[in-house]
Amino acid sequence: MRPRSGPTVEHRVLAARLRILRERAGVSMRAAALALGAHPATVRRIERAETGLDARQVRVLLDRYGVSAAEADPIMAGLGSANLPGWWHEWRDAMEPWQQEVIGIESSAGLVRTWHPALVPELLRTPAYTAALYRTLYPADTPARRERRVELLGERQRRLEERGAALWALLPAAALHTRVGGDRVMAEQRERLAESAHRPHLTVQTVPLDAPPHAMTGLPPLYVLRVPTPEIGDRAVLEIPGGRADIVDDPAVVMDYRIRLDGACASAPPPGTPLPYDTPAP
Repeated sequence: MRPRSGPTVEHRVLAARLRILRERAGVSMRAAALALGAHPATVRRIERAETGLDARQVRVLLDRYGVSAAEADPIMAGLGSANLPGWWHEWRDAMEPWQQEVIGIESSAGLVRTWHPALVPELLRTPAYTAALYRTLYPADTPARRERRVELLGERQRRLEERGAALWALLPAAALHTRVGGDRVMAEQRERLAESAHRPHLTVQTVPLDAPPHAMTGLPPLYVLRVPTPEIGDRAVLEIPGGRADIVDDPAVVMDYRIRLDGACASAPPPGTPLPYDTPAP
């Protein structure tokens, strides 16, 4: 069984397929639970990827749904990998609870779109900028835990780039004038952003200081994650002050955020436009 660290996409896909097969067979959740000798909540948790996939339970469900061997065998064969913990499992000590779900989806996303209203979006931050920011955001952390948080973000960035996933970020010019960690840190962060125009799979747009309000004005930090798997719909993640987040999977709501991002990006200067700041003196 997979240790609890948030489900991987492989786990989510198999769980979704079990739900689809049950609905296709016209079997109610209560009837499926009776076949298992369990409460309907057990079936609900299985289909929501909230618990590990037990081979005996999955086989009973597939038999109850009348699934052919041709369809059932790949599902049973995939249980082993689906129950493995995600790479982020070892970083649980440096994560907020909601991050386990987000990183689980992000780790298989083909496209990540992000907006931050006041700071450089985290997937574009340098280690020094991140460390300086975390000293303010997590004052109760030990230095060791803050360093673990910095390392986790670096690992997320590395894996995203290694996988060739597309990252499209929108940020306000004010983020480039918010002094995080001093001049040297900011100079390094600005240089990293300037280099983004030459990096494949990366798009960065900056909203000028004198720009009028746009579709993302007033919204908290936002991520829209797209996984190239039909069983997994897009997710929108809105960070909430206090170390919390609202993870949205309602297609209509996610679409609304995508439309807002599209509108804000359409009104911003195109990618590759020089960043709007004066280079600080060394």
